[in-house]
Amino acid sequence: MTESKYPQQALAEPVWLSDWQTSWPAQAAAEAALLRARWPQFFCGRIEHFGSTAIPGMPAKPIIDLLVEVADLEQIRDQAAPLMAAEGYQLFWRPKVKGEQEIDYLWFIKRNAEGQRSHHLHMLTPDSEHWQKLIFCHYLQQHPLVAAEYARIKRQAAANFADDRQAYNLAKAHFIRQLMARIAMSS
Repeated sequence: MTESKYPQQALAEPVWLSDWQTSWPAQAAAEAALLRARWPQFFCGRIEHFGSTAIPGMPAKPIIDLLVEVADLEQIRDQAAPLMAAEGYQLFWRPKVKGEQEIDYLWFIKRNAEGQRSHHLHMLTPDSEHWQKLIFCHYLQQHPLVAAEYARIKRQAAANFADDRQAYNLAKAHFIRQLMARIAMSS
């Protein structure tokens, strides 16, 4: 499959949620260690587990999300991506989703033996605004009642939009924007 087909394939896959698994933080740590050990010339900055698999009790698509700090996106695309492809990672510029601002990072998907997504690697430069995703994640980790409301919204979105990943993401977007605004106002 060519790189240009990956976004269409990714967007066409159904949405399904799993109950939170206690193994997810260890899986994230193992993937971060693998990246640092296998390609230390590229991945020497922060690697942070984020998203629903990082929030205890949160239902999630069973995919480990990692924010990975890199100095140069073009270097990753040109030099690291071919090495990573040999290990089963698919690379593409993350597609723009209706209602989202332009995306400015590389996205890798790793799949398990059954062909299901197991990991998302979001490659970001140190100055990327997408590091703010950690703020959202950390807030939900510390505020279980707010996390429970987000879990309810996620379950409803997955039930309503199981065959439309973009609609699923948009159904969560209002809650995320409101919470981020509330966090910003309290800082």
